[in-house]
Amino acid sequence: MSTVILFNKPYGVLSQFTPEAGHPALDTFGFPAGVYAAGRLDHDSEGALLLTDNGKLIKKLLDPEFAHPRTYLAQVDGAITEDAVRKLSAGVTIKGYHTRPCKAEIVQEPKWLWPRNPPVRFRANIPTSWVQLTLTEGKNRQVRHMTAAVGFPTLRLIRVKIGNISLGDIQPGEWRQVTEPILG
Repeated sequence: MSTVILFNKPYGVLSQFTPEAGHPALDTFGFPAGVYAAGRLDHDSEGALLLTDNGKLIKKLLDPEFAHPRTYLAQVDGAITEDAVRKLSAGVTIKGYHTRPCKAEIVQEPKWLWPRNPPVRFRANIPTSWVQLTLTEGKNRQVRHMTAAVGFPTLRLIRVKIGNISLGDIQPGEWRQVTEPILG
């Protein structure tokens, strides 16, 4: 039986087991031997990361053919507009590539959200807002490029769901074994 772990990756941690360029890595969180990250989150992104010892599952999660959903909360610079959200939903062109349509909606800052260390910069005269995006593809830094393309750069990015698996109340640096099906 394979091991599948849901980890809440803290800000600044790499999605690999070897520290690099001054960033801590997964080797300090006490994972069972033999598990590897099934995908990645950049060091400046937070939230849901799956780890497993099941190579077939990793391949399935990384293969664009399976187009499994991933849901993100993005805190953006400025008060995001309905027009920008419509553009995100339809797909935008980033680096010569038109993204697939996705689900996008303006949301309030979640009450359950943990503080980020270090905090996101604060400028009293420029508001921030939140958008939730559910994508079925995972290009490098895609959410950040998409929000910037519609005029609202991402300040903070948190993946809250992969397939059927939600982050729930797992705090940064914590993890749990997954027993429920990941993909529907």
